[in-house]
Amino acid sequence: MTTLFDPLRIGAIEAPNRIIMAPLTRGRATRAHVPTPVMAEYYAQRASAGMIISEATGISRQGLGWPYAPGLWSDEQTEAWKPVTKAVHERGGRIIAQLWHMGRLVHSSVTGEQPVSSSPGAAPGEVHTYEGKRPYESARALRLDEIPGLLEDYDRAARNAIAAGFDGVQIHAANGYLIDQFLRNGVNHREDAYGGSPENRIRLLREVTERVISAVGADRTHLRLSPNGDSQGTDDSDPVAVFIPAAKMLSGLGIASLSLREPGPEGTFGSTDVPKLSPQIREVFDRVLILNSDYTPDAAEKAVASGIADAISFGRLFMANPDLPYRIRKGLPLAQLQSMQTWYSQGTEGYVDYPAAVR
Repeated sequence: MTTLFDPLRIGAIEAPNRIIMAPLTRGRATRAHVPTPVMAEYYAQRASAGMIISEATGISRQGLGWPYAPGLWSDEQTEAWKPVTKAVHERGGRIIAQLWHMGRLVHSSVTGEQPVSSSPGAAPGEVHTYEGKRPYESARALRLDEIPGLLEDYDRAARNAIAAGFDGVQIHAANGYLIDQFLRNGVNHREDAYGGSPENRIRLLREVTERVISAVGADRTHLRLSPNGDSQGTDDSDPVAVFIPAAKMLSGLGIASLSLREPGPEGTFGSTDVPKLSPQIREVFDRVLILNSDYTPDAAEKAVASGIADAISFGRLFMANPDLPYRIRKGLPLAQLQSMQTWYSQGTEGYVDYPAAVR
């Protein structure tokens, strides 16, 4: 019976366990989106994960609207990531960079330009800015002649990630961000080759994935989807029709892993009654499948043992427990998170001050 502590080959990565650190936005970079030294300490503390997926990292200024989040489009950013990956590797860890374009979920006060999406419109709710929360702005539709430039942004960021020492990259195609805004017909109302049918709406996902594979190789390319329910105002009338073919396409391209964020009816951050699609995706995706969303260690162990997942990624548990695999293996109590006010602040509090368990 497979356990969380069995090794797993994930493309080019030999993971010593199946406890993955999920991507977690923490806001510790500079206003120029350059990683800072404290980030090296944070990730190195968590190097015992089977694989670390970095916080969402912008592929371009246009696509990065979160205050103090890091990027990977400039030489300065690439150089600043090198101490982070080095620190993780020196602790024996493995880390991949999550590549991010937020689409309509950015704000012009952060990016300096109007947000773009598959179609015109604004997301519901409010967005984080340097001046506090503001209502989302109306996005314009990404033009056809802009898509080659978008693909070039993904290509450059992927190559920069490898140059910075990352072991691979994960394309962020989930959670209502740009690629998700193309996938789902609740937002995508285009009438060209990127809208309408599921095949057309999957097109950008396929083109981005192919471009990243050409840049870094399929064995270093990973991807994240959130196939069930609404995500930040992005939804679909028939998720089976778009996400099952998408997963089958990704399997055919030979990517290293597919991560699925699947909240349930009582999800902590987002909830939905839309059934989870992971069982059907499991049937068509023959690479490493990683599941995420409110898993406890016991539930994770059962999921891996049953075969519905190859690994489980944990987010908030890794924030408070830098040595999470050790604590799970030993059955030790898990630390609780500090105030949410420290999640996205710029200091060390609530970031690198969670102690490891006494051994």
